[in-house]
Amino acid sequence: MPDELTLHPFLWRATHLAGDTSVVCRTPDGMHRYTYTAFGERVRLLAGALQARGIGPGDRVATLGWNTHQHLECYYAVPLIGAQLHTINLRLSPETIGYIIEDAEDRLLFAAADAAGTLASIEDSLQTVTETVWLDATAGDDVPGETYEDLLSSATPIETWPQLSEDLPAGMCYTSGTTGRPKGVEYTHRMIYVHAMTVMTPASLNISPEDVVMPVVPMFHVNSWEFPYAVTMAGAKQVYPGVSPTPEDLISLIAREGVTLTAGVPTVWIDVLEALDPSSDALESLDRIIVGGSAAPTGVMRRYRDEHDVTIEHAWGMTETMSIGSVGRDRPGDAEPFVRASKQGHLTPGMRMRVIADGDDIPWDGESVGELLVRGPNVVDSYHAKAGETAFLEDEHGRWLRTGDIVTVDSDGTLTVVDRVKDVIKSGGEWISSIALENTLMELPEIAEAVVVGSPHARWQERPVAFVVPSSGAGVEVDRVRSMLEAEFPRWWLPDDIIIRSEVPKTATGKFDKRSLRPAAAESDLPFTPGETDT
Repeated sequence: MPDELTLHPFLWRATHLAGDTSVVCRTPDGMHRYTYTAFGERVRLLAGALQARGIGPGDRVATLGWNTHQHLECYYAVPLIGAQLHTINLRLSPETIGYIIEDAEDRLLFAAADAAGTLASIEDSLQTVTETVWLDATAGDDVPGETYEDLLSSATPIETWPQLSEDLPAGMCYTSGTTGRPKGVEYTHRMIYVHAMTVMTPASLNISPEDVVMPVVPMFHVNSWEFPYAVTMAGAKQVYPGVSPTPEDLISLIAREGVTLTAGVPTVWIDVLEALDPSSDALESLDRIIVGGSAAPTGVMRRYRDEHDVTIEHAWGMTETMSIGSVGRDRPGDAEPFVRASKQGHLTPGMRMRVIADGDDIPWDGESVGELLVRGPNVVDSYHAKAGETAFLEDEHGRWLRTGDIVTVDSDGTLTVVDRVKDVIKSGGEWISSIALENTLMELPEIAEAVVVGSPHARWQERPVAFVVPSSGAGVEVDRVRSMLEAEFPRWWLPDDIIIRSEVPKTATGKFDKRSLRPAAAESDLPFTPGETDT
C-alpha cells in the first residue's frame, strides 16, 4: 500500500520541504557540500545503477564505509529499491568480516579503499559477492572494481520508486560477537520508520529542523544510532566527519559548521576534551552530546558543562533495539546535577521492559538488581537464520529480548545499567559493579580512561583489577587512587591491583575491550587483597 510505513516519506520530505538545507562531509580533498535536493538526485542515480545490475527485492548490499555523504546515499538508494542495506564494521578482523558477508549472503559490496587489503585476503572465501564498488575516489589495486563516482556518472536515474511493503527487510547489522559468533539483526522498513520518528521526539533525542547534527558514531554501527534517517526526516543540516577524524578534526567541524548536536562513544569525547583549551570557544554552537556504548564519567560531564556549556546525555541501546532504547538527562528542578543524567534514563516511547532476577521481577526501588528485558516496535524478536534463540524469553505478554545488562530501576522508571552479565564481578557471593568503579576512577583529573575486570581468585572466586590510563601530562599515584576509592566503596569492592598503562585496548565499536585485558588481570601479582582482611 502506498501509505505503508516505508522510507519513501523520508526522502520525499527532505527533498521537497528542506531542499536547500545542506549536507556536508569532510573529505581528503576538503569539504563536500550539497543540498538535500542534490542528495535526492544522487540517490536516484545510485538506485538506477543498482537496478541496472539486477539488484532488487531479496538482495543484500553490504557497505564497508565511514561517515561520508556517499554512505548516506547508500542508506536510501538500497532499501528504496526493495533491497537490504547491510552495514559492516571495517574494524573487525578479516576472518570475521568474511564470515559476516557469507552468512548474510551479500551480493554487492560498497567499500572504502582502506578495506582493500582485508577484501583481498578473503577474496577466495566470498562466494556470494559478484561486484565491489569503491566509495573512495580511487579503486584499490588489490581487488578489482569500479569507483562509486564512476558508477554514478554512467547511471540512469530511477524514475519511479517501486511500492514497498513495510514488512520488507531494509537494513541489517551484526552484533559485536564479543561472546561468540556475530549474529545478524534485520530491520524492516516499519521498524526503521517508527524508530526514527521516536528518536525525533522530545522524549528521546528531540531533533528539530533547526539543529545541525554531526553523527560521530560510525555509520557501520547500528544504523548510526538512527541519525541518517531521523535527521533526514527532520530536514536538519547534517555534517559527516569522513574517514578517521581526529579530535582536532571534530573540533574544527563543530566550530565551522555550527554543530548543535553530536553523538558518539565516551572515549571520543574524552579525547576531544583533552585536545581543547578550557578557554576555547570552538564548541560555542554545540548544545548536546549524546553518548552510548558505555557511561561518560561524571567528571567529564561536569567539565563539558563548566568549561564549554555543553550538556552530555546518556543513551542506552543495542544492535537488537536498533540502537537508542532509552535516554537519560537532567530535568528542571533536580536537586543535584548529573545524578539523573548519569543514568540511562527512561525508555523511549513504544518500549516496554521487565527486570528479572532468578526468574522473578524485581521491585523498582533503585537498589534491587536484575537483568533487563525489553520489547517494542524497534526490538527484534529473532536473529538472522534463527541464531541465538536463547536471547529471547516468552511470557503471556509476548516475546522479550534478554539484553544481558544488569540494571536497577528507580521508582519513577529510571534505568541505571550496573554492569553487563558477562562483566559483573562476583566476589565472595557478592556482586561488584565494574562500571561504578570505572566511572569513579575516571572522575579523577589525572585518569583519562579506566577499565575494571575480574581476576580469578582461589578464595573469593573473583577479585577486581583496574587498568588506568593517565591524562596527558599527568602522573597517577596508586595510593591516592586507592584512598579515593576507599571513601566511595566498601573495602571488599576495592581493586586488588591498579595497573597503569599508556593505553587500553578497544573493540571495533570503540568500547573498552575487557576480554583482551582479562589474561593480564589473571597474571597480576594482586598486591592488594582487601577481601582477605575482612574475615
